[in-house]
Amino acid sequence: MEIIRGLINLREEHRGSVVTIGNFDGVHMGHQAILKQVKEKAAELCVPSMLICFEPQPLEYFDEFNAPARLTRFREKVELLDENAIDLVLCFKFDEKTRSMTSHQFVEMLTSKIEVRALFVGDDFKFGHDRSGDFELLNAAGQQHGFSVTNLYTLSYEHIRVSSSHIRECLERGEFELAEKMLGHPYTITGKVVYGRQLGRTLGVPTANLQLHRYRAPIDGVYAVEIRGLDKPLIGVANVGVRPTIDEETAKPILEVHIFNFEREIYGKYLKVIFRRKMRDEKKFEGIEELKTAIFADIASTKNYFRER
Repeated sequence: MEIIRGLINLREEHRGSVVTIGNFDGVHMGHQAILKQVKEKAAELCVPSMLICFEPQPLEYFDEFNAPARLTRFREKVELLDENAIDLVLCFKFDEKTRSMTSHQFVEMLTSKIEVRALFVGDDFKFGHDRSGDFELLNAAGQQHGFSVTNLYTLSYEHIRVSSSHIRECLERGEFELAEKMLGHPYTITGKVVYGRQLGRTLGVPTANLQLHRYRAPIDGVYAVEIRGLDKPLIGVANVGVRPTIDEETAKPILEVHIFNFEREIYGKYLKVIFRRKMRDEKKFEGIEELKTAIFADIASTKNYFRER
């Protein structure tokens, strides 16, 4: 899979693709159904498949602090798209210039710059300045320029609309099995292990710290987790949140993982953390000793959970 950053990097061999457009946050079962049809059409026409997305996501640009928490960072999304065998990801920087593009300018870009051969969009897709463009405008452009436009209706699972927002709700409630069924894969967070305050080490509970690079996370609390990316699969207990006992409440969320029966230094390693069960909510304790007591109780209850699985 090839990532293309903006039209300036669009080459001749990228033109004439079968295209879909959207955030594709989480690359869930609904997204995968879209990608399957995109790939099938691309194979039929013997052209590449392409996904067009924006960074930051539009809602993040307009209100970064209150935008919905991401299920996947861009790197994680790219990995999932690669697993779904998409050929090209065309990523635009969403800025003042992008947001000012009219719906007709957007259509002109699709037809003259990208030279779309077929287009697949969701049933609620809007585009252009003030979201003035819709399916009808795309369909008219398709009829004029000779490409098909397919309106993809939303996939449901057990009468539940599969969407990123519904998956976030499941994660907030700790319903990881239902979230996994809608995602088509376990809910995970990946990231590079970075240096922290090493407070866990002083408490006898060393942790691997992964920066989430976001103002909001879709989950918070203490979780039983599996860890991938080291020599073998491992298990542990993780905390996602702002660490209210030791940090300011305005701090960005961080993921801290205590890996059971593991003592190596792994700074700089990329880990995949798979969330299996929520053990408790994040809580502010009266002091370090109370926090330490809670951490050891979390370790015990998490080990018991894995023994009983």
